[in-house]
Amino acid sequence: MKLVWKKGIALTLVLALVFPMFVFADAVPGDVVITLGENLSETQKQSLLTEMGATKDDLVIYVTNAEEHQYLGNYISASRIGTRALSSSKITLREAGAGLTVESNNIDWVADEMYSNALITAGVEDADIYVTAPINVSGTAALTGLIKAYEIATEIEIPEEQKQIANEEMVRTGELSESIGIEEATELMNRIKEEIANNPVETEDDLRQLIQGVAAELGITLTDEELNGLVSLFMRMKDLNIDWSQVQDQISQVRENLGEFLNREDTQGFISNFLDLINRLIDSLRGLFSS
Repeated sequence: MKLVWKKGIALTLVLALVFPMFVFADAVPGDVVITLGENLSETQKQSLLTEMGATKDDLVIYVTNAEEHQYLGNYISASRIGTRALSSSKITLREAGAGLTVESNNIDWVADEMYSNALITAGVEDADIYVTAPINVSGTAALTGLIKAYEIATEIEIPEEQKQIANEEMVRTGELSESIGIEEATELMNRIKEEIANNPVETEDDLRQLIQGVAAELGITLTDEELNGLVSLFMRMKDLNIDWSQVQDQISQVRENLGEFLNREDTQGFISNFLDLINRLIDSLRGLFSS
């Protein structure tokens, strides 16, 4: 099972069928909304509900394949989106200032931090996110359900254009990750947002220079096509009514949550044991080659 994306990176480095007719009257920390893909079989639904620890008090909504195409159709091929809605998720509201955490299972293209970044852009904050599917899927469609669930849980309507931008950001980050790496792509997107928050830009040329400067600082070389795509994305993002200070706060909190995880005693113990295993494996291989 995949943990928050950077958790995995850290370990690697060391080796309603319809929209619900009701909503929560007063959303509070601990409120849960679960999304299920409309095309799951009954057996798959029950299995995923058990996996997500669903209770009879949790609100369950459904996400359709048509909704997936609505938000992804402009950015990726119909074949990648597919014809069945299978991705499912659980969103648990947390107290203000807690930030976002993401964990996923059976998701093979969208990294956990890619979800975090896109959700922050959409205005989602302070929640625990779990994404899953009955089989390996790309994970692109899960964002649709997560945003829908957040709107229901908080009674906050997210503008359609902001949802579209969030989906495009996720796709562009995924495409960038194929050429420069997942860690580099997600950090690039974070740093661009932070720079915009600290140094608002007015013109496309200013934005282009900002993106080029951030990429250079990170040692990333972008193709003209990649650069133009990012300029186009962030120009539209810049023109939305996005609270950039809130975006910056959420990015900082995601990083802080990661730091807390890496400093936990059980995490350190796991890393130590893992390194011991790797060292023993290396010693064994040395013995084989020296014999």
